[in-house]
Amino acid sequence: MSVSTGLTLSAAAPFALADRHVSAQPRELAFYRDPYAFYDAVHAASPAFFWDNYDHWCFAGFKDVSLLLRDKRFGRQILHLMSREQLGMAPPKAHTAAFDQTEKYTLLNLEPPAHTRLRALVNRAFVSRNVEQLRPRIERLANELIDGFAADGQVELLRAFAAPIPAIVIAEMIGMPADMAMQLVDWSNRMVAMYMYGVSYETELDANQASIEFMDYVREMIAERRRQPREDLLTHMLTTEVDGEKLTDDEVISTTILLLNAGHEATVHTTGNGVKAILESGLDPKALFADADQTEATVEECIRFDAPLHMFTRYALQDVTLDNGLSFKQGETIGLMLGAANRDPSRFAEANRFDPFRKDGANVSFGAGIHFCIGAPLARIELQVAMQTLFDRLPGLKLATEPQYKNIYHFHGLERLEVSW
Repeated sequence: MSVSTGLTLSAAAPFALADRHVSAQPRELAFYRDPYAFYDAVHAASPAFFWDNYDHWCFAGFKDVSLLLRDKRFGRQILHLMSREQLGMAPPKAHTAAFDQTEKYTLLNLEPPAHTRLRALVNRAFVSRNVEQLRPRIERLANELIDGFAADGQVELLRAFAAPIPAIVIAEMIGMPADMAMQLVDWSNRMVAMYMYGVSYETELDANQASIEFMDYVREMIAERRRQPREDLLTHMLTTEVDGEKLTDDEVISTTILLLNAGHEATVHTTGNGVKAILESGLDPKALFADADQTEATVEECIRFDAPLHMFTRYALQDVTLDNGLSFKQGETIGLMLGAANRDPSRFAEANRFDPFRKDGANVSFGAGIHFCIGAPLARIELQVAMQTLFDRLPGLKLATEPQYKNIYHFHGLERLEVSW
């Protein structure tokens, strides 16, 4: 497929598509504030395209993304099959050694059998029937937070409401004190910056320092649990055997940090993006949260419409030729465009319209296959309870200023969300 016309987001941030190649700068303001203009262009031109800035193929179509997330010929890890030299990878950076250590045993990057072993250990805590029991705690927490600012008439909603709920809930599940939640958020935010395009040396140093502090804290908690076990997930990880073996401390540390980071980051973005979408839609919140079924549908549309994660990469674990004729050598990277897939016009009627009453709702925001988000049931309950409580308690809620997105692509979330009532 060939597209000869360069398409433009703005004079400051052009992107062009030609012969299935794309040039687009994800750190430019016009791009990260509205990547959907870019997605519209690639859907119209070539939903499978080579993104020159990333130097790999990307897939934007809902069907392709959904299938490739499940395709076991692609995986999150490759160094168990090929060396850095074979892949042309640079050696590990000494100044990010601590960050790399946190990634070494993370569920997000492992492949079977290591992934299967670790996931089996923690999965029980996150199944729907177990997290459903947290609903009263989440509702109580949401009301307590709103009590703290309801009389003020205005608030920055992300820090006052969206961030504390998932951070406190996941901290308590693991067995950490609620008053540590915002410190955990700080460490997490600094570490997550490592996933951005074009990370600076200063960002790498800061993420590494955050990793050191985070690991030191988890080690302290591990030592405490060994002295005094409790009924929490951290104790469970330390004491339960998997295939006749216990997890090492390094595995427990990586898993704990992943659960804390992933357990709040995406939910914060989805809460902010969702509240923004609802307020900008002009729809009556009473109708959007009229009952449990409609609340669930509204949250699912928030997750689809403005996803918190926009690209997830995979390695080819073997030489692969896809049905569309594209071929990949073992070790090559592909990008799966979750945010674009959720706006695929061939899958969704009026894909760019926020419609909590749509009948064709679906999304790939939580991934699929063996790396489907383990915390999805918890995230859905947190979002349902938080949003319904917020709009019930503050029926006059409105945007006080125009929300602006953070420069954090692949992630997609707001810098601030100033609201009033």
